[in-house]
Amino acid sequence: MSAAQAVEAVLAGSSAPAGVVVGIASPSGRDVAAGGHADVAGTPMTVKTAFDIASVTKVAATTTAVLALVGRGDLRFDDLVSRFLPGTACAPPTTLRHLLQHRAGLWEWQPLYLDPRDPVAAMDALPLRYALDEGRHYSDLGFLLLGRIVAAVAGIPLDAAVRELVTAPLGLDRTGFGPVAPPVASTAVGDIAERRMVATGEPYPILTSRRHFAWREEEITGTANDGNCFHAFGGIAGHAGLFSTADDLLTLGTALAAPEQHTDLWNPDAVAELFRDGPDPGQALGWRSDTVRVDAHEQRMLWHPGFTGCALGIIPGADTAVVMLGNRLLAAEPVLTETLWRSALPALLGDQTSRDTATSRETEGTRTP
Repeated sequence: MSAAQAVEAVLAGSSAPAGVVVGIASPSGRDVAAGGHADVAGTPMTVKTAFDIASVTKVAATTTAVLALVGRGDLRFDDLVSRFLPGTACAPPTTLRHLLQHRAGLWEWQPLYLDPRDPVAAMDALPLRYALDEGRHYSDLGFLLLGRIVAAVAGIPLDAAVRELVTAPLGLDRTGFGPVAPPVASTAVGDIAERRMVATGEPYPILTSRRHFAWREEEITGTANDGNCFHAFGGIAGHAGLFSTADDLLTLGTALAAPEQHTDLWNPDAVAELFRDGPDPGQALGWRSDTVRVDAHEQRMLWHPGFTGCALGIIPGADTAVVMLGNRLLAAEPVLTETLWRSALPALLGDQTSRDTATSRETEGTRTP
């Protein structure tokens, strides 16, 4: 197992990210390595560089905050959404479990910032795209709702709730919503991806007739890359916008992988329920699931990718966490985050093969994870 070899593997391709940090933490120790550049100017990447982890926010912040509230008795996975957020488009029987499993029937994505008067009202007014429980449809909007529920139940804004429920108890002092001070990696030059999505209506039709917007043109460094998070919600949202480092994410991951050692933070039975696949193979509550081989032993891995080029995985059976943080959008022709992740895992886990059973698509998430 070698983080340095994993860095070499990720940076070897012709469409490699500008830079990457890769790490693993297990009972035998912690290994983190960095390579490449953090930004357009060529600032060297270091193991201390913070990253916009994009949709990894869904599990590192929102799902884990829900887990903590469940452990405190303030929430249940089967609580109705309407108990906390009356007036949304969700069908009356919709629960937190539906949102966590991406089965609530919500739109995958809409540019809520195109209605600057009230993005929350714009979101709540959107019609359902699918019927409740009509399969798994990965939805940023569902995790926006979950973030609002966390804030409502905690009685404080989402960023403060994540700090109280997740980052402060674990000592994650470089994890939080932006803006973030250096060292921090850039994610892209301007709102290129979402600007194209709004212009083309692909991969999701745009419901509003508005198209004109003051898009960012500058290099995005230290603020959320995601358009809804940055433009509509001030950089704080349940689906994206969290910044973190490899060390902080490994600390979080190993704590979740061994919940019996952290009963002051969450209930091990609730963690077990969180990690259990639902109706859709490969989709647990918040997390995706996968099968990997660690030193010739087959293990189940819970993981999640982020659009910017980041991924976090935990292997409860081995008390192990793995992380990859990259700025893939600075490449001339970016490849999928999942492709980079698959290139890093063999060196990190030793004898590794994987079988991702989630019904994922290239268009999942805000754009493409």
